[in-house]
Amino acid sequence: MLTPIAHIECDLSEKFGVPRQAGLVDIPAVVVFEPEYRIAEALRGIDGYDYLWLVWQFNLTADAGWHPTVRPPRLGGNQRVGVFATRSPFRPNPIGLSSVRLERVEMDGERGPLLHIVGADLVDGTPIYDIKPYLPYTDSHPDARCAFGSNGSDRQLEVTCGDGVRHDTLTSAQWETLRQILANDPRPRYQDDPERSYTMSFGGKEVTFQVQGNQLKIEKIEKKR
Repeated sequence: MLTPIAHIECDLSEKFGVPRQAGLVDIPAVVVFEPEYRIAEALRGIDGYDYLWLVWQFNLTADAGWHPTVRPPRLGGNQRVGVFATRSPFRPNPIGLSSVRLERVEMDGERGPLLHIVGADLVDGTPIYDIKPYLPYTDSHPDARCAFGSNGSDRQLEVTCGDGVRHDTLTSAQWETLRQILANDPRPRYQDDPERSYTMSFGGKEVTFQVQGNQLKIEKIEKKR
């Protein structure tokens, strides 16, 4: 039986808007250990690594079941491939794996130790089952084939704001994170309606935007209802 040892805290509370893979966007997050695992000795030496593997649960889809084949959005949502040839969240065991950058370890505070990380593709509150160090001499395979997911450098959208968008609704750091998320186009690959408005949750706000060609325009940012 798997027991969560920690959970993630970040500005993304819903699946829509989460980067497609870890490391695509420099999203800051904090790994908060559950009370029984807040043991500094268990992290001795972890600050000697630049990157970590997080083993976690697809908690938002854990009860949705699975199928032998899935339709990846990157293939237009029409072509089926085997679930084990994808990173679909709809799996027999809803377990995810992400490589994240370790920024620092915070030992102080009632909730410490805390791991400050960057680049996670997890929603706020995601349960974490395990943490392992990333080893570049065995974990990195730059010449490996990766089929339909090979284009890691997707086109970037130009992000602008409408006249009514107030910039004091987010911090400067949050604005930069939001810009990176939107520039990577959070929409499913098969959706390209220039008249449609999309809304995603970020930092306790609802961000509404439209995309026309390579231009993404933020229409409004409101407090989440």
